[in-house]
Amino acid sequence: MTRIQANLLLLLAAAIWGGGFVAQSTAMKSIGPFWFIGLRFAIAAMTVLPFMLIEARKATTRTTPRHVRLYALIGLALFGGAATQQLGLQTTTVTNSSFITGLYVVIVPIISVVLLRRSPHWIVWPGAIMAVTGIYLLSGGELSALSRGDLLTVVCAVFWAGQITLAGITVSETGRALTLSTAQFTVTAVCALAVAIVTEPISWEAVRAAAPEILYVGIFSSGVAFSLQIIGQRYTTSSQAAIFLSSEALFGASLGTLLLGETMPALGYAGCALMFLAMLLVEIVPEIARRRSRNSLNTSPNLG
Repeated sequence: MTRIQANLLLLLAAAIWGGGFVAQSTAMKSIGPFWFIGLRFAIAAMTVLPFMLIEARKATTRTTPRHVRLYALIGLALFGGAATQQLGLQTTTVTNSSFITGLYVVIVPIISVVLLRRSPHWIVWPGAIMAVTGIYLLSGGELSALSRGDLLTVVCAVFWAGQITLAGITVSETGRALTLSTAQFTVTAVCALAVAIVTEPISWEAVRAAAPEILYVGIFSSGVAFSLQIIGQRYTTSSQAAIFLSSEALFGASLGTLLLGETMPALGYAGCALMFLAMLLVEIVPEIARRRSRNSLNTSPNLG
C-alpha cells in the first residue's frame, strides 16, 4: 500500500467518525455513557474478530509480552478517550466536541518527543498556541463560556493522541493491524462495562431505543473506522496520520449543523478556522521543508 492510499484510508475513517459524533450525542437521550461505550466496543470487537483470526493464521510475527503490554496500553488510552468524549457530549455540542477532539494533531508530535526522544519541528509550538487560542474563540471569547464538556474533550484529545502514537509504534512492529484493533476494543469494552455495571442503571428498553446509534458506532465508527486507522498507520507517520484523522472535525461539525441544527457564535467559526489552520501547519510546514531540502540536495553540484 502506498502512503497516498494509506492517507485516503485515514480520511475515510475520519468521515465515518464525523457521523459518529451525531450518533454518540443522540444516543445519550436513551442510555448512559458507559453502557453506550461498553456495548459499542463489544460490538466492534465481535465485528473485527473473524478477520483477526484470518490475519493470525497468515501472520509471520509472533506476539510477545511487550506486544501484549502495548495492546493493553492502547486499549486503556482508547477507553480514556472514549469515556471523556462521551461524558463531554453531555454538556457540549457535537460541533465543539469534533473540533476540540482534533487538538490531538498538535499533541501527537509532543508525545512522540516523550516516547521516541525525537525533537518536534519548530512549527509545533506556534501550532499549539494557535490551537489553544482557537478553543478560546470557540467559547465566544469568554473562558467562562467553556463548558465542563469542552474541558473533558480537551482531556479526550490527549488520550486520542496517546492512542494514535502507541498504535503507530505497535503496528509497525507487529504488522498485525486487526489483532491490535480487536485487543483495544476488548480492553475498552471490559473497562466501560465494569464502570457501567457499578454506576449506571440499564434496561432493555433503553438498549432498544439506542440500538441504531449503538450499531452504527459499534460497527462503523469503531469496528471499521478504527481498523482503517490502524491499517493506514502501517504506511504513514503518526503526525501525518493525525492530520488526516483530524478532518473528522469538519465532518462532525458539518453533520452537527445539518442534522441537529447546532449553531456557533461568529467568534466560534473563527476559532474553528484557527484550530484547523494549526492542524494543517504542523504537517504541511515540515513537509515543505523536507521537499526543499531534498530538491536542494538534488540540484547541488557534485564537488566530489
